[in-house]
Amino acid sequence: MTDNPSQPSEDYRPPGPFSIPIFRMVWIASLGSNLGGLIQSVGASWMMTSLASSPAMVALVQSSTTLPIMLLSLWAGAVADNLDRRLVMLWAQIFMLAVSAALAIFAWYGLLTPWLLLTFTFLIGCGTALNGPAWQASVGDMVPRPALPGAVALNAMGFNIARSAGPAIGGAIVAAAGAAAAFLVNAISYIGLIVVLARWRPTRPARALPRENLGAAMNAGIRYVAMSPNLRNIISRAGLFGLASSAVPALMPLVARDLVTGGPLSYGALLGSFGVGAVIGALNSRALRERFSTEWIVRLATVVISAGAAIAAISTWLPLTLAALLLAGAGWVVALSTLNVSVQMAAPRWVVARAVALYQMSAFGGMAAGSWIFGEIAELHSITMALLLAALLQLVGMVPGFLKPLPEVHDLNLDLLNLWSEPEIAVSIEPRSGPIVVTIEYRIAEQVIVEFLTAMNERRRIRVRDGARHWTLMRDLGEADLWVERYHVATWLDYLRHNQRRTHADADNFAIIRELHSGPDAPRVHRMIERQTGSLPFALTAGSREISIPLTDPSGSR
Repeated sequence: MTDNPSQPSEDYRPPGPFSIPIFRMVWIASLGSNLGGLIQSVGASWMMTSLASSPAMVALVQSSTTLPIMLLSLWAGAVADNLDRRLVMLWAQIFMLAVSAALAIFAWYGLLTPWLLLTFTFLIGCGTALNGPAWQASVGDMVPRPALPGAVALNAMGFNIARSAGPAIGGAIVAAAGAAAAFLVNAISYIGLIVVLARWRPTRPARALPRENLGAAMNAGIRYVAMSPNLRNIISRAGLFGLASSAVPALMPLVARDLVTGGPLSYGALLGSFGVGAVIGALNSRALRERFSTEWIVRLATVVISAGAAIAAISTWLPLTLAALLLAGAGWVVALSTLNVSVQMAAPRWVVARAVALYQMSAFGGMAAGSWIFGEIAELHSITMALLLAALLQLVGMVPGFLKPLPEVHDLNLDLLNLWSEPEIAVSIEPRSGPIVVTIEYRIAEQVIVEFLTAMNERRRIRVRDGARHWTLMRDLGEADLWVERYHVATWLDYLRHNQRRTHADADNFAIIRELHSGPDAPRVHRMIERQTGSLPFALTAGSREISIPLTDPSGSR
């Protein structure tokens, strides 16, 4: 075994996710809930075809479900990273149960209008938006990191098993008993997951620091992703993929009704074929990961879904359309599950729900926009034209991957270092006291300046990513070998958070800089609190000159 427990040895085989009881129980309960959601989706989409003949209104059913994910995911991610994820998921499930029950009642009594139906599906989407980041982040709490890709693939497979059976069942329910019955089945499907979540008692590590307020937590999530090239690349590609791929599921009711001239059973069969393809893709995702890079997996999936969309656009024969959607479903799940795994592996646990939330905002925001755009194209021109343009856009979306391929992040060690401790200070301050200014003095020989500047460029990214502001690097004009790193944080508590966010992946950069330092002692650290002259009764003043109070730690820890 390796000396580092977070890095498994070459012969180490991670446990199968299904061997972990809580993952297995949640997966089974989620399968039932997803099955109900797909049944509800069939009912809502088909009911809209009877309430409004406009293709744009039919496509808006999917937009109304995915739009909340774009609008609320970041807030939901901040909630999931700061509160008990189990409780977040539990309340989200209860909310969706209540909304689905109300939708069934309104449909039963014939009270639904097109916009009222969209309101209900929007509210269900809000529950999904709240649940999603907490659920995705909780997978990493249930299984060890080496088993995470397999767990994510199993989740995708579970959803698409539901996609395979749910639409066919939904189509049969709608044909036999109407959309209201489909909505009622969905409401009942939440109960199993509610029971499992209510009984789960996860072990939570003790918090060393108070929770962030939600506004600060959302800003921290955005900043972390903005300063993480790997995450930026993955999330932007997810948005492009979502935009182009949205046409297939959004226009599927119209494909069933107009291109293959079928009814709700045909629509259910089309959705079922898409789901079967997704299950096939999920089952083969591990083999693909072992043989191909992340970039090549997404490229292959893109070509497959593009081919499926193009064939569905020109086909009027149901068996051929079923085969095309089988292809599209396989490409869909392989691409999205690969991107999902990459996001979770590229973010440390303290911010993973927010990273997943931003990924979902990008992917589902693209889907919501794409559903509306391709719905409008279908209304102005034809369903065939909309699907062909979507297939072409999907291929164009591969271009960024040739310029900047998706990163390989599976070997990154993003566990927290946990080596830093709060320094002793000579001035009494509160956690909310600030702003705090930190300076670090280095002695750098002339011959290693280029190497030092390169390392400090990476240091800047890490500092800003973890919460520092106004980062600068200065060289003393009187002492040529003296360099000073300087940055601000808003409060002393923010300074503590900033230093406790350091991961093993960051350690190399800090070690390089420490080695380049040539002074007899460790780099000298000054921690100071800003004080404006005359602004507070206890402020120190010297004429019109501001005075900073140094809080110097002789140990040199940072």
